Amino acid sequence: MVPFRWIDTGLRGGRENIAFDQALISLHAAGRIQDTLRFLQFRPCVLAGRHQVLEEAVDLAACREAGVEVGRRVTGGGALYLDEGQFGWELVFARSRLPFADLSAAARAICEAACLGLARLGIAARFRPRNDIEVDGRKLGGTGGFFEGRSLFFQGTMLVRFDPARMVRLLRVPAAKLARHGAETAAQRIVTLAELTAGAPPPLAEVKAALAQGLAEGLGLALEPAAVSALEEEEAARLFAEEIGTDAFVGLDGVRAAEPAHASASTTGASGTIRLDLFIEGLGEPRIRETLISGDFFATPPRAVLDLEAALRGVPLGEADAALAAFFAGTRIGGLDAATLRGLLSEALGRRRDDARSSP
Repeated sequence: MVPFRWIDTGLRGGRENIAFDQALISLHAAGRIQDTLRFLQFRPCVLAGRHQVLEEAVDLAACREAGVEVGRRVTGGGALYLDEGQFGWELVFARSRLPFADLSAAARAICEAACLGLARLGIAARFRPRNDIEVDGRKLGGTGGFFEGRSLFFQGTMLVRFDPARMVRLLRVPAAKLARHGAETAAQRIVTLAELTAGAPPPLAEVKAALAQGLAEGLGLALEPAAVSALEEEEAARLFAEEIGTDAFVGLDGVRAAEPAHASASTTGASGTIRLDLFIEGLGEPRIRETLISGDFFATPPRAVLDLEAALRGVPLGEADAALAAFFAGTRIGGLDAATLRGLLSEALGRRRDDARSSP
């Protein structure tokens, strides 16, 4: 049995919770805390995925009007609306303790273990790739994760009670994404524990305990309840103040959307929707001023996406394909491959040439 510490950090703001996520990841990767299962709850907030363009994923005006905090996760995927009606659960552990072949294998094993816990409550849930826990085709919870050095961080959410109408007001949910699941509205796509139990879900402590037992059974964990350490709180507070709690971190991509010299392309495949935006400067020898890789996808390690954007910065357009090939020759990004990016690069630059030829 693999020993795991089990903590519950209670109700916090969205950015505070994300800062605590990063504290766990950093401290575990440095060998300063043991493998951990964490439960968490949220004050009303919207959290964009790590690689999303904020304005395209979130209705910022609606969030301001509703007094809802906007934050950004350190994992990929799409934007979420969270409040006291849901809770989060997450694992951070040594890759060597539970040696999954890749992130897809980890997601399946962890989610199937979570489903064992829900079965204890009489809920017939199942894992649906690539990252959902569903009941009869409707989403009860979402998950995501990434590898960070020696560690794997994996997190999920569970819907106990939920107001889908509020979510739709605050998020820009793509109609195409709903259509892929055979639903016309977000409400049809989502189900809650309250709905599954005729309006009387079990107490939250009981739901968390059942989920913990399922994870323990399915993954072979020995869970040991513990208190949050002062070291974790101090690191989370530092990250919140210096980075994750700041508007600069949350709005990473917003300023780049206004660049006039712009080329873009997108594709949707097994990894999700990936979009490439190039912001270009110079006339005689145009160069890539900035690159933005965004969308509803998961990449591991997340930092590698930023490294790729940086590798293309300042590159002449004629050398962009070679720079992309050179980057992938030395770096592997789970969920993002060289062929996909080269195709998007070619399409984006082709559109730019077509636009230039059609200009008066």
